[in-house]
Amino acid sequence: MDSVTDWEWFIKKFEVMSNINLTAYKRPQMERRINSFMRTVNIANYQDFIKILGSDKEIYRRFLEHITINVSEFFRNLNHWDVMEKQIIPPLLKERGSLKIWSAGCSTGEEPYSLAMLFQERKINLSDKILATDIDKDVLEKAGIGLYTAKAMNGVPGEWQSKYFNKQGNYYQINDEMKKMIKFQQHDLLRDSFPKEYDLILCRNVVIYFTEETKAKLYKRFSDSLRTRGVLFIGSTEQIFQARDVGLKSIATFFYQKD
Repeated sequence: MDSVTDWEWFIKKFEVMSNINLTAYKRPQMERRINSFMRTVNIANYQDFIKILGSDKEIYRRFLEHITINVSEFFRNLNHWDVMEKQIIPPLLKERGSLKIWSAGCSTGEEPYSLAMLFQERKINLSDKILATDIDKDVLEKAGIGLYTAKAMNGVPGEWQSKYFNKQGNYYQINDEMKKMIKFQQHDLLRDSFPKEYDLILCRNVVIYFTEETKAKLYKRFSDSLRTRGVLFIGSTEQIFQARDVGLKSIATFFYQKD
């Protein structure tokens, strides 16, 4: 097989195996990530790689972890959180009194736990548990446990560390009160149906890995998931160029409101 048909063969076989559709991702970046992983396990071609993924559960698990890019931190881009707290949330609360929130692509839980701490501190009412979703079951398990290194705690204010975490040696365990505010759930943004009537959806630094066509579809689906005047909060490397086409308008940098 040549490199094109070889790649197409691999992604079809892998989709049957994993139910993950790699055609939605930008090919050059995804191909680089896959080839770098193949080198670490000393596999030279896609045919042999599919065989080992089917026979070795540990390599399969490591590979899924490798391609589902999980980078997270508490209060990532703090100035954007400041905008959310002071400019975005007050008008939403004025209309509803309590908020329905979805953290999409939540990785190991830092984002939804950041939301839970902020809402607890500012006495912001929730109409339901914060929905926190990711495609990767392993990171959701880690998120549910809520155990973080001292380095991971850098973004958490000192007084909040002692208030919302229990120190365990060199680690910090999020307390049960915060856990009860969140519902962690496996969800594939490309395949699964989207929940509805959300006041605020956070999907930050997730869609950058997708093709432009897939991004547009996802933004439309997020728009459909918001209630009228609900807000989508995206990542610091992202921008919705044709926001009007998906029923959104920019109300602040990285924040889009449903018309």
